[in-house]
Amino acid sequence: MSVARVVFFGTPQFAVPSLLALVRAGHDVSLVITQPDRPVGRKRVLTSPAVKQTALELGLRILQPERVRAEEVLQQVAACAPDVLVTAAYGQILPERLLALARMGCLNVHASLLPRWRGAAPLQRAMMAGDTKTGVTLMEMVKELDAGPIVAVRETAIGENETWGALEARIAQLGAELLVEVLPRYLAGAIQPMAQPSEGVTYAERIVRRDEWIDWNQPAWSVHNRIRALSPAPGATCTWNGRPFKVLETRWPIESCMTGDGEPGDVRVVAGTVSVRCADGWLTLLCVQPAGKRTMAAVDWVRGAGAKVHLTAGGQP
Repeated sequence: MSVARVVFFGTPQFAVPSLLALVRAGHDVSLVITQPDRPVGRKRVLTSPAVKQTALELGLRILQPERVRAEEVLQQVAACAPDVLVTAAYGQILPERLLALARMGCLNVHASLLPRWRGAAPLQRAMMAGDTKTGVTLMEMVKELDAGPIVAVRETAIGENETWGALEARIAQLGAELLVEVLPRYLAGAIQPMAQPSEGVTYAERIVRRDEWIDWNQPAWSVHNRIRALSPAPGATCTWNGRPFKVLETRWPIESCMTGDGEPGDVRVVAGTVSVRCADGWLTLLCVQPAGKRTMAAVDWVRGAGAKVHLTAGGQP
């Protein structure tokens, strides 16, 4: 079978390339299920998910249930008589009753090399942990979170200065390409999924407020990884002059330091380069956002900040 009848589940920008790839490959996407519109930003403007916006442009039928377990959802999916369900960062766990409605079950596009980093924030957790590689896994969905048999994997290196935003865009495209490449062979029974190994399982918990805090007393590699894992949003946070201060981009490698060469959190400018002292060296600052201000180059911030600048750990005034 070269053309599949698909019901697609996805919500954020990460899922958009997979939806587009399915349509462009000629598959029949009979229904798109995404999360409801939500208030976004300080003004709480009601905003549609990226997948809904794309589906509208493509003229696809859309469903936005609060609960994917609702009987109406099950009925509408069943009416589509899908060959396969495809999910990509949908945001709700699909019940077994729903998975059973497709002839071949459900394939999930997951942004990690499973079984490492099952869960909600795989790329951000991989970067925070200092992983040098990641990838995308196409797997069959089962009741347990991200534990289903693996259908296909594609690996890629994580650049030492790559931000989460840039990496996620790359992985989303990689996943879309893998999905349309593998789907026809999977539906034809030409691929035998492999059970995930029991060794090497880790979980990528959702990012919470405390994950955003910078501690300049940590090694620079750890600090750098936290900052880039939270860029462009929500941004890693420390404190300057008693107010929250976001650091959005830093650059590796560091400049080594000697005993007495500043204290963690000290900021200096040498030959036009702004850097901040960490436990083991000076980390270059590129992009920051003081409280109540726009995002700006670190050198522009320092120019107006005064002669002696010190940053304290996030969450601490």
